Amino acid sequence: MTQGPEENLQTAPGEDAVDEATQKQRDAETISDGLSMSFQARPRRSLRIGEALVADGVLTEDQLKSALREQKRTGQMLGELLVDQGMVTSMSLVRVLARRLGVRAVMLRHGLIDPALLRDIGDEEATRLKAIPMFRVRDVVTVAMAEPQSLPTIDRLRQLFTCKIRPVLATESNIREYIKKYSGGNVDVDAFLTSLVESDVEVVERETVDEGPTTDLDRMVAGSPIINLVNVALLTAIKDKASDIHMEPDKRGTRIRYRIDGVLRDLMKPPPGMHAAIVSRIKVIGKMDIAEKRLPQEGRVRIVAEGREIDLRVSSMPTLLGEKLCIRILDKSNLSVRMEDLGFRTEALETFKHMLAQPHGLVLVTGPTGSGKTTTLYSALDLLRSPERNIITVEDPVEYQLDLINQVHVNDAIGLSFARALRTILRQDPDVIMVGEIRDEETARVAVQAALTGHLVLATLHTNDAPGAVARLLDMGIESYLLSSALNGAVAQRLARTICPACSTKYYPTEQVLADAGLHDYVGKAFRKGAGCQSCHNSGFSGRLGIYEVMEVTTELRRMIHRGAPTHELREKFQEQDGWTLRMEGVQISVDGRSSLEEVLRVTHNEEDELDGATKGNSNVSNTAEHAEVVG
Repeated sequence: MTQGPEENLQTAPGEDAVDEATQKQRDAETISDGLSMSFQARPRRSLRIGEALVADGVLTEDQLKSALREQKRTGQMLGELLVDQGMVTSMSLVRVLARRLGVRAVMLRHGLIDPALLRDIGDEEATRLKAIPMFRVRDVVTVAMAEPQSLPTIDRLRQLFTCKIRPVLATESNIREYIKKYSGGNVDVDAFLTSLVESDVEVVERETVDEGPTTDLDRMVAGSPIINLVNVALLTAIKDKASDIHMEPDKRGTRIRYRIDGVLRDLMKPPPGMHAAIVSRIKVIGKMDIAEKRLPQEGRVRIVAEGREIDLRVSSMPTLLGEKLCIRILDKSNLSVRMEDLGFRTEALETFKHMLAQPHGLVLVTGPTGSGKTTTLYSALDLLRSPERNIITVEDPVEYQLDLINQVHVNDAIGLSFARALRTILRQDPDVIMVGEIRDEETARVAVQAALTGHLVLATLHTNDAPGAVARLLDMGIESYLLSSALNGAVAQRLARTICPACSTKYYPTEQVLADAGLHDYVGKAFRKGAGCQSCHNSGFSGRLGIYEVMEVTTELRRMIHRGAPTHELREKFQEQDGWTLRMEGVQISVDGRSSLEEVLRVTHNEEDELDGATKGNSNVSNTAEHAEVVG
C-alpha cells in the first residue's frame, strides 16, 4: 500500500532534515495562505499562522479560537480576518511571518518605491507576481513580495531586471494598493520627494565655476525635497530615453512633461508653490542667473546618472505665469552613428555613400527641426573620419563629441558666427567640413565656395524635400551656375515612430488611408500597428527610424539647376530617374511592418508633393509596393 507524504516523513531515515525542509516549504505555503487574498483558505495551514502569532505574544489563545470560528463561518483568510477585526495589525502579522521565514518585513509607503522600476516590469506583471520593486542600490533591486520564497518569482524578476533580487515580505493587499497608486505613471508628486537622495544625480562641475549668489542658494536648498523632485524628473526622463523635459508654470502649480519619440507626455504635476524653487534649482546647476527672471537665459550642465555622463542644455523663457524651462537631454548612449542603423533603404544608402565618397562638393541634409538631421551628419562623419583626414565641424551647439574630429561651438555673443568660423576653418587645411546649419546668405556662400575649392562640405538646411534645397539656396542669393557645380546631392528626412514589438498586432487600414498612400490594390490586406501596452506608455510605438529621400545630382539635374529650373520640375526629373520620394519611402516602411500606415502618412505630409506630383507619386508608390510582402 502506498504511503502518503506524511507517513513517509514519519518512517524515512534522516527524519530531522526532512522535517526541517518540509517545515520551510509549509512556512512558505503558510504565507501564501496568510497574505494572499487569491487562495482558498485551508484551516490546517491557517492554524500555523495563528500558532505563530500566539507564540510571539501577538495573539491570545481565546482570540485565536474566536477567529477560527469566524473563519469557518465566513471562509475569509485568517490573516485578513485578524487584521479586519483589529486583533492584530498588518505590520505585526507581516513581522511574525517574516521572522518565521528569515526575511525582512515592510509596510509600503510613499517614498520607498521608485516608480520607474515598476514601469520597467509593468502593472500586469507586478500584479501576477504579487511583487512590487522598491528601489535599486548598485546591482541589487529590493522587491516587496507576498511570497518571498517563491523561486520562480525571483527568477522571473531577475530576468526582468538583469540583476540580483533582494526579496522582502509585504501583504498582497499592500502590494496591490501601491501597484494601483503607481500604475501608468500617474503618481502624486509627494510619492517622489523622499524616494531619491541628492547623490543619485551628481552634478559635474565645470572647469570654471562662476562665483556669486548661486553658492548660497545651493547651500540653502541642499537636502530639500526640491532636489529630490528634480532628480526624479531627470532620472525618469533619462531611463525612458526622453529627448527633452518641459517644466511649465500652470495656474494650479507646475506641469512637467517629457518628449519621447517626438511626442510630449505628462511626467508629474508638483503642487502649487513649488515652481519658483524648481526653476531656481535647475538654474543653479546650469550656472544661470537666478535673479534674472525677465530675460531668456541658456545654461549647460553635465550630470552623472546611472553610471554615465549626460549633458543637459537648459533654456529659460519668461511667460505670464512665470518662467518656463526646457531641458535638452544629450545622452551618448542613445546616439547611433552607424549609417546602417538609421533606417536607409539599401539602394538609398548606397546612393548616399556614393555622394560622400566624392573628394569635394556640397552634400545637404534637409528637414524640419527634430527630424534627425544632426544624427545623419554624425553618421556621415563616422563613415569619413580617419587619421588621414582633417575633419572640422562648426555647430550650434556641439551636441556630441566625436573622436578624430575638431568641433567648433558657435557663439554669437562674441561674434563667432557660422560664416566667421567657416572662414577660419578654411585656413586650417580641412579635408571635410560640417556646417551645423546654413541660416543666411553669408554662410551659404562660404559653404559653396569651400565646396568649389576642393573641400567636402556637409550641411543642414530647412526645406520640405530634397529638390526644395536647390530653390532655398537660390533664394538665399547663390548663383545657379555656382550651385550646379558645387552640389553633390541632397537628403530629405523625417522620423517615424516604430511599432512596439510587445504589442504589435494586425489591423486593416481604411480605404481612405490606403488611397492617400496610393495603395488602392491593398484593400482588405493586413498591416501592422501597436495596440498599446505598459512598455510603450500605451502609445503603440517604441523608438523611431528615419525616412530618407536621397537625391544625387546627375548630369541632367545639374543642367536643370544651372538654368534655374523650378522645384516641381526637379522633383519630376528625380522621380523619372527612379528616385523615391519621402511618401514612397514611408509607405514602404509600413508595408514592411515597421511602422503604421497612418504614422508614415502623418510625418511625410507635404503639400507640394500632393499638389505637384500626387498622381505620379501615388502611381510609383503602388508600383514599388506591388511586389512587397505585407506583414500579416
